[in-house]
Amino acid sequence: MDGGHATGRRGERAAERFLRRRGWTVLARRWRAAGGEIDLVVARGGALVLCEVKTRSDAAALDEPLTAAQRARMRRAARAWLALHPPPDGAEVRMDLITVRPGRLRARVRHLPGAAAPP
Repeated sequence: MDGGHATGRRGERAAERFLRRRGWTVLARRWRAAGGEIDLVVARGGALVLCEVKTRSDAAALDEPLTAAQRARMRRAARAWLALHPPPDGAEVRMDLITVRPGRLRARVRHLPGAAAPP
């Protein structure tokens, strides 16, 4: 595994720990569908959230918004997930961005709800 993939996996694990500590239940990790991937699918209360995790060592790079192509891939994958796993009526469905900056002792995790338009 190259350094970029290893860094990305560590970031996804940090994001998962962050969300679990806040009461979210992880339904899926690195879920793939034709045309896209969802890094994390989580639920809490009446919310179902499909997450993109960005891990960067450069703090400035974390401020880069999701590109139109990234948002389109997320929406395609989200629609595929929802077709296979329909949420309950009235559930809030959204797509969030989680940014992770690895640190020597602890990763810095930031959760940005609704960073991409819902599927």
